[in-house]
Amino acid sequence: MDWARLPYFLAVAQTGSLRSAAEHIGATHATVDRNLRALEEDYGVRLFDRSKQGLRLTAAGEVLLPMAEEAGLLVSNARRKVQGLDEEARGTVRLSMPAGFLPGRFAQIIARFERAYPDIELRISVTNKFEDINRSETDVSIRIAHQIDDDVVGRKVLQYSGNVFASQDYLDRHWADAGPAGEGLQWIGWGETDPIPDWVKASPFPKARLRYMVRSPTMIGQLVSAGMGMSYLPYSAQDWIPGLVEMPGCKPFLDRSIWLLLHSDLRRTTRVRVLIDHLAQEIRALRAIFLGPLA
Repeated sequence: MDWARLPYFLAVAQTGSLRSAAEHIGATHATVDRNLRALEEDYGVRLFDRSKQGLRLTAAGEVLLPMAEEAGLLVSNARRKVQGLDEEARGTVRLSMPAGFLPGRFAQIIARFERAYPDIELRISVTNKFEDINRSETDVSIRIAHQIDDDVVGRKVLQYSGNVFASQDYLDRHWADAGPAGEGLQWIGWGETDPIPDWVKASPFPKARLRYMVRSPTMIGQLVSAGMGMSYLPYSAQDWIPGLVEMPGCKPFLDRSIWLLLHSDLRRTTRVRVLIDHLAQEIRALRAIFLGPLA
């Protein structure tokens, strides 16, 4: 029974609460609590101190944690080794991708894959969290990054470019009265604790106001389109956001790259390999959209 209950212990240790652990592993709050208490009863020790602030590992829990993590990795590695023997284009592949990646186009990319490989089932996770391939949280991951340092197999598909964009309506209302360093303009961006973050200071408009601090690239694009301000966006945003125009005096620049990642044990698995090849071909076919004037 330890093998069945250890994942609940690990989820609570990693998230710090029963509710977060339940969301992490796809179980109910009661199920996590029941398995955790059963494990403590079997071992005859408390593994967590419970308080209103959450659950904190006891000394016994601290001793168990590294061994439970090692056991989890062994089970994940065994799973991958067995999956790696599969030479048929059938079965399940878990795909993780960032939110806002190719809206309006990615569904068609998946539809073409399904028609080509009807016996492969994709389980798609759309998240900005970096799901861990080494811990078997996903099989294939689409990652947007300058460089990949994970111990995984990575295929660099395409580097994209970006620029500072606004709507024509925003320019018509604000550009004529703007100062030479952006006075009178406003940024929409991720935001930081510093009221004037480094990316604003290094921009062509260092004295523009940073008003909207948004954690969603999709929402940033929609706010720009609605005439709320300007922001750094990839050229691919023009493909799904109407009315974007480049800010005067701003030059296109090469930004991050699109990577396809998988664990080395799965690189010869047919269902994974054909998905990687399909995604790479489809993304490269959109090179002009990703690179804009730098294509």
